[in-house]
Amino acid sequence: MISTTTDEGVFHEVRRSAQFAAELVAGGSKNDLSLSETVLSEVFACQEMNTDDPHCGNFRWMREDEAVTDLNAVEFVMEAVIPMMLRYGERLAVATRDRASECIRAAVNEIIRLDVHVAYSNIAMLDILNSTLGGQYLDDEVAQEHGRRKLRAFIAFTSESGTQREFNSPTYTSVIIRAARTLTELCSHAPTRVRTRTMVGRIALGLLPRIHRTTGRWAGPHSRAYHPTVVCERPPEIATIQQWLSDGTLPSWSAGLLTSPSTPFQVTETPSRSEGVALTTYNTDSFALGVATRDLGDQSNVIHAHIARPGADRPGVLYSRYVVNDRWLGDFRHETDRSASRNLIEEGRFLGVQDRDRAFALYGPRNLGLCSSAKASFVVTDALRVDGVWVNGHPVGPPPLTLHQGDWIALATGEALVAICPIARADMGRGAPIKLVERDGDLVLDVYHYAGPAKQFWEYSPGPNPFFQGAPFIGVYLEIASRSEYEHGAEFAADVASGSFRIETQPPFTTDFSSPRVSWLEYTRQGRRLGIEVDLIQWEARRRWTDSGEIGWPTIDAPGIGSSHDGAVTVGDAHLECGDATGWLYANADAHTWVAGVQGDTPVIVMLDVPGGTVRIPLIEAGTIVWERGTVVVDATGPDVEPRIVHRD
Repeated sequence: MISTTTDEGVFHEVRRSAQFAAELVAGGSKNDLSLSETVLSEVFACQEMNTDDPHCGNFRWMREDEAVTDLNAVEFVMEAVIPMMLRYGERLAVATRDRASECIRAAVNEIIRLDVHVAYSNIAMLDILNSTLGGQYLDDEVAQEHGRRKLRAFIAFTSESGTQREFNSPTYTSVIIRAARTLTELCSHAPTRVRTRTMVGRIALGLLPRIHRTTGRWAGPHSRAYHPTVVCERPPEIATIQQWLSDGTLPSWSAGLLTSPSTPFQVTETPSRSEGVALTTYNTDSFALGVATRDLGDQSNVIHAHIARPGADRPGVLYSRYVVNDRWLGDFRHETDRSASRNLIEEGRFLGVQDRDRAFALYGPRNLGLCSSAKASFVVTDALRVDGVWVNGHPVGPPPLTLHQGDWIALATGEALVAICPIARADMGRGAPIKLVERDGDLVLDVYHYAGPAKQFWEYSPGPNPFFQGAPFIGVYLEIASRSEYEHGAEFAADVASGSFRIETQPPFTTDFSSPRVSWLEYTRQGRRLGIEVDLIQWEARRRWTDSGEIGWPTIDAPGIGSSHDGAVTVGDAHLECGDATGWLYANADAHTWVAGVQGDTPVIVMLDVPGGTVRIPLIEAGTIVWERGTVVVDATGPDVEPRIVHRD
């Protein structure tokens, strides 16, 4: 089995071993197949087969585990085993095939029993993959119908807001796309293949515009991200995207999203309207800045910027974390490798708003426990490539530096200038500092909520609390500019500092568990406004606005892209009508390409009108229509999907 050596010993990972076995079987040589039989025997031995166990059919994550601990193990093991058996099962010995069938049957039963919620996006997609293909392999119609039903529920749940709840994650969105590719290759049920391809097309609309064109990186924010991805320790994600385009994992028409529209542009999507979660990314040649409206747990990456650094091995990165007790990289353990990891966990709660190059970031504590320090940290990677720092417009020497609330910090790195101002802060003790320091080779702005003796904070504990008067918060204003826009960093610092803030917070009161306590933050400069209103009792953003008015919750808002729940979408000169189904539309007039997607569950009449003509389809449930230079391709499922096409000169 594949082993991992950690500070706690040697461990054998079942998931990776299953993947290894699948690769061996695909290789097909005599030696490969002989080794695969041994590996599969070890993998199958790690499956819980006691029918009295509540997770019979699941797998231990490591062979050394004494019981099933990670319920996702069954999904990741089956992601390797089931497609392997469908593609190459006949290459294996009869005894191994019989054992594999027994294993798959128990695993599929566990998957159906778990019935993971569709909000858990990547695992829900693996549920769909494994139950559908596992049922197909076993000739089990109940399992196949579970997978088909869950796919429809997954699409419907996602369409309610716009994109997957686990939004824009380089790791977990990749799991979804990989599973979708396998499903469309191996599933015998044509409507499922169509629905899956249509879903992938919708994912591409939000994903590809977020690839930073200068650095090739998957720009943020990210619902979940591991540290090597956050700081660009891995190869640029554009290589994966190009591979997906070349092998058909992503539709060919989506390649245009990597070049059109021209920069700069902004993309906004809503993963969960009910939770107040939206994500915005501003893509320029010099940098890409992304901010989420709120965090989704301890792997969230809510503020993230890639900055072009010509001549450097990798781009500069700006990211943030709320940190308790001065923990840092190496202080956290990851459940899958049992070792101190390079992850830097998000330990706070976040609220934010972004408009292009400007943003507000608000951090509050989550669960402090016994606490000696709590702070919001804003990190710029590789301090040696920061070639200028200004405080209140004046150049300063190297860190450490002690700062004050309201100080303007500006820095120059690569092709961008960054301004950060801690504008509001609740001091949870006495004299909590603000410091600019170098830590592990990075430049870090630490804005402390608390620094002092270890203590419990009764007044800020979660849940019903007779002392609670609202969450303390740290409020920071952030702005990034292309270096070419200013002669030097001091000019940028002076320009940003010329704006004005409005900061108001209602006086504290002991909560009655229903009345809000509101704080307003607004920044105005040269006619542009950016603001956010938050409730400190419920920790939620009540309003967000710019000079153009209130910021809503668009399913997707980007140049050349539109989506709607009401069956009508207009983008430029193109228009889509699709009854009461969710529809999306992509217009690339320069390439003479228009693409419409319909994601529904009941038959509707569909009409796509583009500058070159009209396509009408009598009755479809889901599918895509691609109009490319007058050629029309329809990929749809429904009672009558034959297109009626009228061309116009």
